[in-house]
Amino acid sequence: MSYLRRVIGLITLAMVATPAWAQDAAPAADPAATAWILSATALVLFMTLPGLALFYAGLVRSKNVLSVMMHCVGIACLASVLWLFGGYSLAFSGTHPLVGDLAKFALVSVGRDAVTGALPESVFFGFQMTFAIITPALIVGAFVERIKFSAVMLFSGLWLLVVYAPVCHWVWGGGWLASMKVMDYAGGLVVHATAGVSALVIAWRLGPRDGFPRDLSPPHNPGMTMMGAAMLWVGWYGFNAGSALAADGAAGSALIATHLSAATAGLVWALIEWVKYKRASMIGLVTGVVAGLATVTPASGFVGPLGGVILGAVGSFVCYQAVDFVKSRLKVDDSLDVFAVHGVGGILGTLLVAVLAAPELGGAGYAEGVDMGSQALTQVIGVAAVSAWSAVATLVLVFVVRRTVGLRASAEAVEDGLDLANHGERAYP
Repeated sequence: MSYLRRVIGLITLAMVATPAWAQDAAPAADPAATAWILSATALVLFMTLPGLALFYAGLVRSKNVLSVMMHCVGIACLASVLWLFGGYSLAFSGTHPLVGDLAKFALVSVGRDAVTGALPESVFFGFQMTFAIITPALIVGAFVERIKFSAVMLFSGLWLLVVYAPVCHWVWGGGWLASMKVMDYAGGLVVHATAGVSALVIAWRLGPRDGFPRDLSPPHNPGMTMMGAAMLWVGWYGFNAGSALAADGAAGSALIATHLSAATAGLVWALIEWVKYKRASMIGLVTGVVAGLATVTPASGFVGPLGGVILGAVGSFVCYQAVDFVKSRLKVDDSLDVFAVHGVGGILGTLLVAVLAAPELGGAGYAEGVDMGSQALTQVIGVAAVSAWSAVATLVLVFVVRRTVGLRASAEAVEDGLDLANHGERAYP
């Protein structure tokens, strides 16, 4: 009898407990994806510090080297703090089609075990933070050698919240462009179009360097620029392949397309120089590499290896022409060609992905119910909207900065060099 009672008790316990056992387990992070995105986060930060800092510093005169590096480091610090206090939440919370809310302000409502997709949310936050760092840092190249440090910091902070965070929400945070199924794998719109268009506008409103366009000193250290470009190339693996947010075949495909685009673009730029000048320069070769990286960014996870080669070749050729167009035709001193390389490259890749994503070309195909024509229209709408918002918002921010801390450095500071005038230090004795 006692044995029968025990059996009945166990059956009853099982019947009571089964509903609890049947419930879905709480979402858990994937260890492999987490490890890869932690590594990718470090790679993307490496792109800015020291990659972009060295790339830009080698292109300016020796008396302005530290000022450029200071801009990159200062923006990295400022963007990190702002990303916590508002930027991340505006980009990745809420359901409004235009901008997020402040539900994740300072991550106070995000627990340690919170998960986004297959990742701990803390890891996703950190990965996206490195994108928020490099994007305003790209704009630095447009205004080197003639801007106040206070203006750089104020403009960059406001720009991150007013331009970058809303566009990030539009494309990656569930906003209106995401609902249209716009294709931007790693930032052709979110990073390169916003930074490139804003760079062109601020360079126009700031005015050119003295001697532009004929009497400017050449880059003081092409070797430094090459080292920075190499770091950007390596870091871009984290930038594009990391945007898969998983350690899988999509990440591998994005990495291969990224590498082939960069390699092809460097060769094409060097070939153009050789045809025109009978020599290929180090600055030209690595500029081509960066143009290829920018062009493949929005398409990297959607195209195959052939698509990467095509994007690199076309991107290099078009960006090369854009450099001359901006300086010679528009007469805008976008000093280090941010718009011509990053803006034009990112926009071009955003448009071409509508064609190169086709399975017939080795691409990943389109979303359900979408064909090449409708995708192309969506891409055009995305480019137009992001470019217009970046331009108008930047005009307003430039006005605000000019009326508060001022924009252009004094003639004396420019003559002495911004290293000494703004920071009291010299890069070289």
